[in-house]
Amino acid sequence: MANTYLTKTFSSSGTSDKIFTYSFWIKLGKIGVEHCLAGAGTSEREFIRFETTGQLTYRRATGTVFHIKTNRLFLDVSAWYNIVIAVDTSQSTATNRYKLYVNGVQETSFATATYMSQNYLPKIGGGQLQTIGKDSEQANPYFDGIMSHIHFIDGTAYAPTAFGSTDSTTGQWKINTSPSVTYGTNGFFILKDGNSVTDQSGNSNNFTVA
Repeated sequence: MANTYLTKTFSSSGTSDKIFTYSFWIKLGKIGVEHCLAGAGTSEREFIRFETTGQLTYRRATGTVFHIKTNRLFLDVSAWYNIVIAVDTSQSTATNRYKLYVNGVQETSFATATYMSQNYLPKIGGGQLQTIGKDSEQANPYFDGIMSHIHFIDGTAYAPTAFGSTDSTTGQWKINTSPSVTYGTNGFFILKDGNSVTDQSGNSNNFTVA
């Protein structure tokens, strides 16, 4: 997306203020730079981004409310990654409030792991500014690469098997182009980046190219 991004402001809270799933199919175009998958909010914003090191971070930018960063480095510009983030802050166990899956496998090794408090209300999916492909407040970083089949689920924390499966012949993680999911009020399905920003979920939560 490099120098464009998608934007939408939800006018109200969704099905759940505490539970969501984000699934992206992505191919990195560059490493060694910060680039953002998604963001939300303004002065007290949240973002999901790749760091200059290649680590993937989900954090609240203000203070130490939460900050979860992988040990894993994402450095392969030739491969497709399916990134699934499932959040349920109603869970009593901190490690169950945030789950990250890459190509169907849960990531459990983190360089930083300050989890959100129980019943925390994420800005992602809430009644405020939402961005795909850029930080929601700062002028950058844009996402540098390709995105496809972006699913946001409002109100359910899905397993990665909703969005992909392991090919029995090759052993590779392959896409499920028609997942059987309930999107919820603020949920959406953006098929690809560029100018195709019409919500395919049936919710009419269309985005704007910025």
